[in-house]
Amino acid sequence: MKLLLATFLLVFNLTAFGQSNDFAGDYNRILNGKDESHLFDYKLTLHQDGTFLFHYYSKIKQGIPPEVNKYGKGKWSAKDNVITFSSNKQEDFDEKYTLDFNNSKARFVTKNPRDKSDRIIKTRLTFVESEISWMQKLDVFKI
Repeated sequence: MKLLLATFLLVFNLTAFGQSNDFAGDYNRILNGKDESHLFDYKLTLHQDGTFLFHYYSKIKQGIPPEVNKYGKGKWSAKDNVITFSSNKQEDFDEKYTLDFNNSKARFVTKNPRDKSDRIIKTRLTFVESEISWMQKLDVFKI
């Protein structure tokens, strides 16, 4: 009985102090121009089952076309604090979902639990690699 209790306490302590990041959720970023002549809206949803949906919307007054919607979907996996995205050409691409997230990686950034300072660090994903040129170095914040 003592051995069972000791094993239980050891496992509980290891899981309590282990790093447990909850990557799944909704992420968003809205960029507006000062004169409101343009708007860029990025929405990313990471589902618990390892799939994701992405929506990009832009509205530019003098743009051709003035409004653009682009969509992407696929699978994601996490190792340490890096999330890797992939899209299957047969399953994830159609007339609506055209963005290719293959070879895209994002870093999960959050405040370290050991950091006791007053500084505020918003939980976010920072895209560090992507074949979609406008995705590189993009931050999307967890809602």
